[in-house]
Amino acid sequence: MSLHIEQSGHGPVPLVLLHGWAMHGGVFAPLVEALRERCTLYVADLPGHGRSRGYGLPLEPGAIARAIAAQVPPAVWLGWSMGGLVALAAAREVAIPTRGLAMLCATPKFVRDASWPHGSDAALVHQLATDLETDYHATLERFLALEAMGSADPRAELRHLRELVFAHGEPDLRVLQEGIALLEDTDWRDTLATLCLPNAWIAGRRDRLVHPEAMRWSAARAQGDFHEIAHAGHAPFLGHVDAVADALRPLLETVR
Repeated sequence: MSLHIEQSGHGPVPLVLLHGWAMHGGVFAPLVEALRERCTLYVADLPGHGRSRGYGLPLEPGAIARAIAAQVPPAVWLGWSMGGLVALAAAREVAIPTRGLAMLCATPKFVRDASWPHGSDAALVHQLATDLETDYHATLERFLALEAMGSADPRAELRHLRELVFAHGEPDLRVLQEGIALLEDTDWRDTLATLCLPNAWIAGRRDRLVHPEAMRWSAARAQGDFHEIAHAGHAPFLGHVDAVADALRPLLETVR
């Protein structure tokens, strides 16, 4: 069985889209529509998610990046939230012909500590891992609420995320636990200075999960472009898709 990757659009720039924790590629529908004239899009469902629920690969960014690379042409890789770690893994691997990197509300280190003041609260992330084992659905609900916070219409965005999350069945508990472990443990800040490809970092000013300043720092470290979308939360492609497409334009033009 291969990963489910849906191809769409007919533009000249190949673009891989990677979703976040507990979601699937369908969350990108507005962005796919906005970019289909400029890009040929390859929208992946990560292992254990969406239409890749039966794909048994562990949720390890390097292994996932290699599996996706085997199914797509050389492309720009865009990762949202946890998907950013897979996109960054592709950019790190010399054997994967990555043409560009776009990090959308995503950073090389998710949790806060003394050296990373703009990360998410480590206790909150750890509690999500603990709660998954005792109340799966309530934990997903709490995380979706965090994603919707800060958007222009958080109630409407939360309703939309609720509709999406189970559209192709429930995400596999094993990979949800592996995803939380990734967010807790991964720190690839040292990688950024060695990136040798065009890169862009797009933040939502009201994001409650990935602080814009963490992305600003990352963009500077990677010598990439930083864009901040006013009035947007953690999923800016839902309420501000035109602003996300505009922020991607310089990277796509450079690669083209």
